[in-house]
Amino acid sequence: MSRKKFETLAVRTQIMRTREHEHSSPLYLTSSFVFDDAEHMRAAFADEVQSNIYSRFSNPNVQEFENKMALLENTEAAFATASGMAAVFASFMAFLKTGDHIIACRSVFGSTHAMFTKYFPKWGIEHSYFDNENEVEKLIKKNTKILFVESPSNPGLAMFDLEVLGKISKKHNLIFNVDNCFATPYLQQPVNYGADIITHSATKFIDGQGRVLGGVVCGKKNLVNEVYLFCRNTGGSMSPFNAWLLSKSLETLGVRMDRHSENAFKLSDYLSKHSEIEKVNYPFLSPHPQYGIAKKQMKAGGGIVTFSAKGGYERAKKFLNALEMFSLTANLGDTRTIATHPASSTHAKLSEEERKAVGITPGLIRISVGLEHIEDIISDIEQALQKTK
Repeated sequence: MSRKKFETLAVRTQIMRTREHEHSSPLYLTSSFVFDDAEHMRAAFADEVQSNIYSRFSNPNVQEFENKMALLENTEAAFATASGMAAVFASFMAFLKTGDHIIACRSVFGSTHAMFTKYFPKWGIEHSYFDNENEVEKLIKKNTKILFVESPSNPGLAMFDLEVLGKISKKHNLIFNVDNCFATPYLQQPVNYGADIITHSATKFIDGQGRVLGGVVCGKKNLVNEVYLFCRNTGGSMSPFNAWLLSKSLETLGVRMDRHSENAFKLSDYLSKHSEIEKVNYPFLSPHPQYGIAKKQMKAGGGIVTFSAKGGYERAKKFLNALEMFSLTANLGDTRTIATHPASSTHAKLSEEERKAVGITPGLIRISVGLEHIEDIISDIEQALQKTK
């Protein structure tokens, strides 16, 4: 039988039914698992048999989520973590040591930037940033181990040619690590372009309703096993309840991403023609500087739109306060439309110069476009723009 389609895999991938013959996977809320006898215990800890031991190591609910994510990303394996940043951190620290060097796109999430600039130096790990693919090979050193990229990036929506970066990584024997959070595996599969590791904050579009934290690292089996061993000993594992909920959420990921993308494109098109808007950024809107790359790599443009209204920071602040329906929160990927001011929230720890380098201006607004009717989304933005003229 041929490989089933994405939507079918998301719905039909489940752990084995118990003797109760349940239709929906049950919750395994247990911290540990019992052994048949002393020999079974010894063999389990010696990795001679496949057996659950402790839920920090493995759990049926977590395994279902991991198996599903590996299938959807088309990778050999996956390991789930407590949060998106736990996934990013583990995907680095499982492979880096003192004296190593990592290359990353400059437009990374604020917490990832803090990791590179505040914590890695304490451990003697160097980093270099690049702005476009042409700069990467010039930055490679003898001690370079990982090439990391967010595409699309948060919040600037910068796109990077994964095929080009994949070839560079292979040529120089680097681990190519792609943060695929904004696209999700439904819209983009980095493994098709040479990615060795794919990281996600499952808190965002994978959950889709702003309920739980989670992360996941997908990739080659030998690499994911190193991440598993790191997290098994350092404690960054996902809880069974969160895994159960996230696995259920994956069943509707395709449907949701279609609507998120449809609404986001319509919103970006509306904003691009508005007299009060200075700049709009959306991967599938043709003025986007990497529009061609986005069209090549992604099925649709995703659910995030950024824009700047006339009037800079003061206008942005007044605009946020004038919104009536949108939620003001730091999360994204929710069914509900969310407005965020990156310069004063998610990327506030960056210097003004650092924010400017990645396109985060004082007036930039990030919209995580939800599943409400597009006319209501546009109406709320329009009334807020009119009130703050």
